[in-house]
Amino acid sequence: MTRTLLLILAGLVAGHVDAQTALPDTLTKVRQTGSLTLGYRESSPPFSYIDDQQRPVGFSLDLCDQIVSGVRRHLGLRELKVAYQPVTAANRIPLLQNGTIDLECGSTTNTIARQKVVSFLLTTFVTGTSVMVKSSNGASGLRDLKGETVALTSGTNNINAIQAANQRDSLGLKIIYGKDHAESLLLLETGRAAAFSTDEILLYSLRANAANPKQFKVVGELLSEEPYGIMVRKDDPSFKALGDDILRGLFKDGSYGRIYAKWFTSPIPPKGVNLELPMSPEVRAIVANPSDRGS
Repeated sequence: MTRTLLLILAGLVAGHVDAQTALPDTLTKVRQTGSLTLGYRESSPPFSYIDDQQRPVGFSLDLCDQIVSGVRRHLGLRELKVAYQPVTAANRIPLLQNGTIDLECGSTTNTIARQKVVSFLLTTFVTGTSVMVKSSNGASGLRDLKGETVALTSGTNNINAIQAANQRDSLGLKIIYGKDHAESLLLLETGRAAAFSTDEILLYSLRANAANPKQFKVVGELLSEEPYGIMVRKDDPSFKALGDDILRGLFKDGSYGRIYAKWFTSPIPPKGVNLELPMSPEVRAIVANPSDRGS
């Protein structure tokens, strides 16, 4: 290899390192700009979605609002501006890494693989991969869908669970992808897919808010464990520690329970649907013993 080529490569590597280290830590950024940007999902009710006034709302956003207030108090700021940026399952991590968003307030599973590139605050919800079909379908679980087409949302952890079950049970499933949960549901609704698989809580919520909820049913056992967490940038220990402390406070003083009741056991926008989902033993466990353990 020539000396000239080595110098070029060294320059490229140095440039890459500079690009990776150019972002200040989040608390420094907040001090400098007086603002935080929250990433939200447009169709992941009740965690993060758009209401009938085109405003981002949801359980995860309410938790993030509490974190914003805690950051403002911690830094002694009179005001902290909040911007909102829509994200998808496919772009949420890149937008966090490049500084477009500072907190990802959606329905993201904390996985060991994702922990290599981002960090997660303490777990805020626990669910698992499940399957929804039309009510007219006689399937009672994934094994009854042998040879059928299953819709999945691009970039979600559910893909791994379905592919593992497909291989383990020799189901011969055909997989198609929606860009978000709304599009994946449409694939089921229009008959392009026989089933739609994502986290169980999202399936129940999407069904409840559908034009005709009775045309869908959620079937079968959970295929994975999905601990949800708010994503923050990796290698930003001061911001993660502050975020975790704020969440611990919400767990301890009952604020988390009140926010949970607002979104899971009360009518929610846009249709006033009540999911009637009290805290599961798994959710009660993360309140009693907070953890950022990934799956």
